[in-house]
Amino acid sequence: MNRYQKLFTNLHQQKLGAFVPFITVGDPDPDSFINIIDTLIEAGADALELGIPFSDPLSDGPAIQKSMERAFKSGINFFLCLKLINDIRSKYPHLPIGLLIYANLIMKHGIKNFYCNCSKLNIDSVLIPDLPIEESSLFYKTAMYYKIAHIFICPPNANFNLIKQITNQGQGYIYLLSRPGITGINNDEFNITVLNMLIQHIKQQKRVLPILQGFGIHTPDQAHQSLLSGTSGVIIGSAIANIIEDNLSSNPIILLTQLKKLTHLIKISMKL
Repeated sequence: MNRYQKLFTNLHQQKLGAFVPFITVGDPDPDSFINIIDTLIEAGADALELGIPFSDPLSDGPAIQKSMERAFKSGINFFLCLKLINDIRSKYPHLPIGLLIYANLIMKHGIKNFYCNCSKLNIDSVLIPDLPIEESSLFYKTAMYYKIAHIFICPPNANFNLIKQITNQGQGYIYLLSRPGITGINNDEFNITVLNMLIQHIKQQKRVLPILQGFGIHTPDQAHQSLLSGTSGVIIGSAIANIIEDNLSSNPIILLTQLKKLTHLIKISMKL
């Protein structure tokens, strides 16, 4: 089994859901970023989704955009990102690590070269938020060649054909969007009926993949509700980015304490 399979199998047997924090690589600076990663993992994070900073993150809202601006201002670049990710992988060899990266960045460095680097870093998955499934063939085939999971996004308006395509081709897990739009909108009023129908349709497919819900999840109650709806866990990004932003001028210990508290509360909520 690969790292994702081991993780979801173990959590399922314990009737637990996964908490996957999203963090922009290098936010707010490389040294603090590593301390944040260590804190999240020690507090119970089950996997990581690491965002590669991009100058035009169309799918991301203000909180994540600011996190990428902070990373750039601290001197981060693509190659420093790879070094930091390598440091994390060396320290946590069994932890599933996925990358979120925009398509232009991959093409800038060459698709084959990018996935080759990911393979050398033992990256488990790559999610490309601005890549429609209709245009994903070359990326998908290259990811499969290097045995890296290509994560597909399931939008709330997905029809039966899209769900079937995603479950047939997807690897690792399916990223279920709580709602259309961008990240970081504090909208507690998800259309639960629509999400429940989507989850049921996904689970009725011949090939079943774990589902992680993201976009707008920022409280333990939302995380628990997601688990009750049938997902395997949640991805939380903007809430973490907001904590980082709110504590830029504070003692670093206060920032890490707040992140530890958030992780602890989310993990408590992820029990069936």
